[in-house]
Amino acid sequence: MLKKIILLVGVLVAVTAFFYFDLHQLLTLNGLKGSMDQFSQWREQSPLLVIGAFFLLYVVVTALSLPGATILTLAAGALFGLIEGLLIASFASTVGATIAFLVSRYLLRDAIKLRFPERLTAIDAGVKKEGSFYLFTLRLVPIFPFFLINLLMGVTAIKAWTFFWVSQLGMLAGTFVFVNAGTQLAQIESLSGILSFNLILSFTLLGVFPFIAKALLNTIKKRRIYKNFSKPKQFDRNMIVIGAGAGGLVTSYIAAAVKAKVTLIEAGEMGGDCLNYGCVPSKAIIKSAKIVEQFQQADKYGLEKSSATFSFKKVMARVHQVIADIAPHDSVERYTKLGVEVIKGYGKLIDPWTVEIALSTGGTQTLSARTIVIATGARPFVPPLPGLEEAGYVTSDTLWSKFAQLDEPPKKLVVLGGGPIGSELAQSFARLGSQVTQVEMAERIMIKEDLEVSEFATQALKSSGVNVLTNHQALRCEVRNNKKYLVVQHQEKEFDIEYDELLCAVGRSARLTGYGLEELGIETNRTIQTNDYLETLYPNIFAAGDIVGPYQFTHVAAHQGWYAAVNGLFGHFKKFKVDYRVIPWTTFIDPEVARVGLNEQDAISQNLDYEVTRFEFAELDRAITESATNGFIKVLTPKGKDKILGVTIVSAHAGDLIAEFVLAMKHGLGLNKILGTIHSYPTWAEGNKYIAGEWKRAHAPEKVLNLLEKYHTWRRG
Repeated sequence: MLKKIILLVGVLVAVTAFFYFDLHQLLTLNGLKGSMDQFSQWREQSPLLVIGAFFLLYVVVTALSLPGATILTLAAGALFGLIEGLLIASFASTVGATIAFLVSRYLLRDAIKLRFPERLTAIDAGVKKEGSFYLFTLRLVPIFPFFLINLLMGVTAIKAWTFFWVSQLGMLAGTFVFVNAGTQLAQIESLSGILSFNLILSFTLLGVFPFIAKALLNTIKKRRIYKNFSKPKQFDRNMIVIGAGAGGLVTSYIAAAVKAKVTLIEAGEMGGDCLNYGCVPSKAIIKSAKIVEQFQQADKYGLEKSSATFSFKKVMARVHQVIADIAPHDSVERYTKLGVEVIKGYGKLIDPWTVEIALSTGGTQTLSARTIVIATGARPFVPPLPGLEEAGYVTSDTLWSKFAQLDEPPKKLVVLGGGPIGSELAQSFARLGSQVTQVEMAERIMIKEDLEVSEFATQALKSSGVNVLTNHQALRCEVRNNKKYLVVQHQEKEFDIEYDELLCAVGRSARLTGYGLEELGIETNRTIQTNDYLETLYPNIFAAGDIVGPYQFTHVAAHQGWYAAVNGLFGHFKKFKVDYRVIPWTTFIDPEVARVGLNEQDAISQNLDYEVTRFEFAELDRAITESATNGFIKVLTPKGKDKILGVTIVSAHAGDLIAEFVLAMKHGLGLNKILGTIHSYPTWAEGNKYIAGEWKRAHAPEKVLNLLEKYHTWRRG
């Protein structure tokens, strides 16, 4: 810090001295003309010394962002001629600009990063991708002050060498104009004569040229990509969507809503994994399991404690009935009425515009479209454990059909995986009577959450009867004497866990094969590789949902579906980058864990200067009335500011409560706005207002309050 202060003081002293001693008067057009004879004599006497001194002066003026660089460029032409003057002025200006750039980075970048971390991260990402292009364009157009460009670029993450050579190249044209004008110094009456309107217009057009060139290069690139294919003169559809999960449904719905002719292809059930195997059935069984738990804890509500009597078959039948009740929302009939043509079958890309459909009813059908969207989702990942296939297992996809045949829940259930899916199902089946052992290789379950949240979740699962084993590595499955065992390793020792059923819940992998992606050369590395607009290698082929990532959530797939539809249909007018800034998620254990934005481990990894505000639900009236006081809200903010960086809620209804913070973060509303919003009493949502109040209390203006205390004392006489 001391070094920065010394450097800053040095710069300020140099700039002050420049103006105090009227040195700026020398760097005017009249000052230059009046000094030319003297300069010429010095050059004849000591040419190398004059060149070195001039170069150094130019570097200093540029590095300190002093006025006069234009005059020095004219002087370079007047003193040294066009070629020599151009070389001297060009390199001196670039060296000086780079020094200013480095000083700006050293003095300002860290402070700005602490104050505006999200904005600077987004700027750095853009600079990393297209920084050279935009810097080059700015350098070409003289209407942008070069000293300001130096200072602003120093705050970004652009490399110093990149800044140097791009600046050297970009400023060359403007430097040439002024050096050339300097060779005719006697005829110049004012600087405005050099920078005429026509010349500025020419430079502006020159600045636009890179954009034109970029568009031309993109066109050439597209032609190269498509060169081995024959584009249809006419298309059967505006858009074809493969996959009827959340991403595909939203994409096709939007396309139909704007009157595009769209076909949706789905081989399995409409609604995808979420409706049929994931979110919906899991939430249905979570509810049934919670009711069982409430029976066992009836004394908390002033009732007699008892055990719930239930039929597991009926519980599973309810799960399937819930799926059936929601299915019409995503049905073929509904989407047909919305204007979407739905074809049941497997779609495969034949070329960038053509899809061959293996119809479920037999035969094939071929359709062409200007835009194709791949939204085929993901499937449970099954680890390559020796003996697993022989012993048998279920996944979050297959357990619903298999367990529906059981009269009782599995007596001994092993859940492999400590993520959200594994944790939700482990707790639910433990509450329904299974002896559940959850095996996690990492040091804790729900490892993406903060340590205290993971510990809270662990205790919640244990209180429901789950045997949580962390730091345990699954090695193999064995069948001995008609009994199944999972062999695990912990602290270099092996031991067996007997089970009746084993649930694999160690993550999900994108469905990438069988759709013609490899044949077309579309890059797949665990997911389909797309750009910020969800375009694949071929600009007319998009991808959305779990097959893309980076978040495998139904609501994110739907979010991406909007971008895929709009960019696919209207991208030739305007394209939109997918906005991932505010993504909420909820793990539906009991109590629920909901989060949006950063948690503490994220903030620490990003080296952010933050503070934490916390509110315990033990202080919320509604939580007390429902005997559900276990949980908290934790909000991260920059130090001294009410801007919300991230929120974690652990409580009943956390998934619903997080929505207010999602809205606030999306629209830049701080905790003060939440505090100033009326919340109904007594509700769970009041917790959001109370944590805003906690933040306000912690940042109360003590000096003002002391003055008010004295004022009120005076008023009492």
